[in-house]
Amino acid sequence: QVQLAESGGGLVQAGGSLTLSCVCSERTFSSYTMGWFRQAPGKEREFVAAIRWSGGLIYSTDYTDSVKGRFTISRDNAKNTVYLQMGTLKPEDTAVYYCASSRYGGSGYLPRAPNDFSSWGQGTQVTVSS
Repeated sequence: QVQLAESGGGLVQAGGSLTLSCVCSERTFSSYTMGWFRQAPGKEREFVAAIRWSGGLIYSTDYTDSVKGRFTISRDNAKNTVYLQMGTLKPEDTAVYYCASSRYGGSGYLPRAPNDFSSWGQGTQVTVSS
């Protein structure tokens, strides 16, 4: 069973920044697409960003429109870790953030549907005050 552990959440003022980290226990981590999702109270879990390593210095990334230009997803395969750098945070970014792993993804395609991700972390709370 793959285990994922997020960290880095907290309380931040609007306009501020946070960086989330997620460590994955999967020994073939580099072959997985890694994603970040979030869930606000009373709302469905939504896709935030995903990243896949294609070899060498080639990475594929995907973002939901509401975070483009503000959030950056990255990964360090040597550390089995995926990151989500969040900037210019808004109150509407308040949610529990989850990282997840998927075997899907390839040239020109990254998964976005939660059902395409097989393993999930416990989540970390991000609260943005106005």
